[in-house]
Amino acid sequence: MSILHFIDRGIGAACRGVLYLTLSVVFVILSANVALRYAMGTSIAWASELPELMFPWMIMAGVVLAAQHGSHIAVVLVTQKLAPAARRWVLTLGSLTVAALYTALAAMAWPLAEIAADEKTPILQVPGSVSVWCLLLGFALLAVVTLCKLPEIWAERGQPHDPQSEAEALVHGA
Repeated sequence: MSILHFIDRGIGAACRGVLYLTLSVVFVILSANVALRYAMGTSIAWASELPELMFPWMIMAGVVLAAQHGSHIAVVLVTQKLAPAARRWVLTLGSLTVAALYTALAAMAWPLAEIAADEKTPILQVPGSVSVWCLLLGFALLAVVTLCKLPEIWAERGQPHDPQSEAEALVHGA
């Protein structure tokens, strides 16, 4: 196993952790707030603010996980028709382009984070940059995940081209 495989697995584990944590916390907070409203006619003041802050982290973790499984953005119609050697080159060029674009998006988010840091949420006083950092980190992880898939593209060297099995692998997240 290569270092890229371990990096990819580590990113997946971290994203799953963020996803589980944010989903659990948001569920507990919203459930408690609904119960308080129903039982006592009151609510927790910050109960809408915290889920709003956690939601982007939950979404970005899901996007990175989807990208790892080839379920985020995949257009296989053209590549299915290509010979294996041409398919590898097209997929490699596409992956490098996508990684470069994600890197550019992450770089563009940096100045936005500095600007948003001055804005604070009304109750918890959390800087607005928390959500922008989520985007920056997510885009950077998407670039890394995309690059980690390059060895898999080139490992298919001797395998015959089978569009049906490729389509099934995409559907099942393999």
